[in-house]
Amino acid sequence: MESRRSPLKSAVPSNVVSPVRRCSRTACGRPAVATLTYVYADSTAVLGPLATYAEPHCYDLCAEHGERLTAPRGWEVVRLTDGSAPARPSGDDLEALANAVREAARPQRRTAEGGGPGGRRTADPREVARRGHLRVLRSPDN
Repeated sequence: MESRRSPLKSAVPSNVVSPVRRCSRTACGRPAVATLTYVYADSTAVLGPLATYAEPHCYDLCAEHGERLTAPRGWEVVRLTDGSAPARPSGDDLEALANAVREAARPQRRTAEGGGPGGRRTADPREVARRGHLRVLRSPDN
């Protein structure tokens, strides 16, 4: 018997797989960046970094679908981050950065009395010089 190929079958062999994994959501062709797994016993959905290989009961999601993920009522979503992704700055980090920029932007005035910037005397005896908000200190060995 001669086997005939269906005209609807792809000309690409079925064992050829794309090196880029795509989002599992219907009609989304974006590259996957996270893997979603359900832990039914704990009523938990776990969204973590992209798994090293595709598993049948896991779902690969793109960044947009990963951020918008919600779980059914009564379920908990656990979002795991990998160490390679840059962490988002906290409110304290942003406030500290804003304060440092404000301090650096203040005009520096020197008075006839001498001393440090703004007429203040330097509190640290190791301080040799100052330029803007930076200080030059003597080595502790000297």
